[in-house]
Amino acid sequence: MKTHTIMVNPRFCETDALGHLSNISYFIYLEEARTRLFDEMSHGGRTDEWHFILASTKCDFIRQAFFGRRLRVETNVSRIGNKSFQCIHRIMEEETGRLIAIGEAAVVHFNFQTQTSEPLPDDLQTMLAEYLAPSVGETISPLSCKKRSKKGSGISSACTADFSFSTFPRFFGPNHRRQHTL
Repeated sequence: MKTHTIMVNPRFCETDALGHLSNISYFIYLEEARTRLFDEMSHGGRTDEWHFILASTKCDFIRQAFFGRRLRVETNVSRIGNKSFQCIHRIMEEETGRLIAIGEAAVVHFNFQTQTSEPLPDDLQTMLAEYLAPSVGETISPLSCKKRSKKGSGISSACTADFSFSTFPRFFGPNHRRQHTL
């Protein structure tokens, strides 16, 4: 299995008021990783025969990342379907190897003239298979969600996430656990 890797140097402008990288920056890094993967698969050639649209994307934020700390983004393919494939990304701090975020993207082969999805070409399926991760199911999700009902308002999800806010101890303290309701 091949793993596609890029390095990212976070810019100061990609941080937010709390001093860590803004959530939108992660999606930019994931897009850059996918684009470079597609470039690598085409061996510098033309990709105009491969028409992709992004059907969905998500990112689970596990730890904070900061300006001045170089990141490594690893990309694999977690699923190859008839008309689409799924990428999985891991963002890690280069120096420590600590996992910062896990991203996913569903990519569809799309005909822009007919406005319909089309089967993945055989050569593309072969190239994607080189990046196929053998056991993506072992990826740890940072969120654990449980359904609970709110009185008089139906069902909602209560999710908890572990965040390491050791750089902001006066606000949160180390290993503070925050409760989020979706």
